[in-house]
Amino acid sequence: MESVFEIIAEPNRRAILSLLVSSQQSVGEIERQLRMPQPTVSKHLRVLREAGFVESTVDAQRRLYRLKPGPFQEMDAWLEQFRRFWSDHVDALERHLDRRERSSPTRATPAKSKTGKRQRGPNRERDKGETK
Repeated sequence: MESVFEIIAEPNRRAILSLLVSSQQSVGEIERQLRMPQPTVSKHLRVLREAGFVESTVDAQRRLYRLKPGPFQEMDAWLEQFRRFWSDHVDALERHLDRRERSSPTRATPAKSKTGKRQRGPNRERDKGETK
């Protein structure tokens, strides 16, 4: 069986998954929105269904497809290690820039918020004694 990354490497499958994020769709709706022939849509939906990315239900004469969380949770868990890696590096860069800013008072100061404090990114750690 292909890995989740091999399955989503195919651009048409990613396009189908992107459509299904907002709502469940029928083959015909996917076909119209992506301007793909019905056999192509059906082929990619079969691959996505067999890999556990989507499931279908029958509604009258239509088959509706929707996302299943399993493979996305698997990818998210694998990507977590890289988020930590980048977060640590961004934090280190922010600390470095703070040190440079403090040692070079003639430099232009960065944008400040209404409270007069420098705006901080999501990875920015607070200075000692600073409150939220």
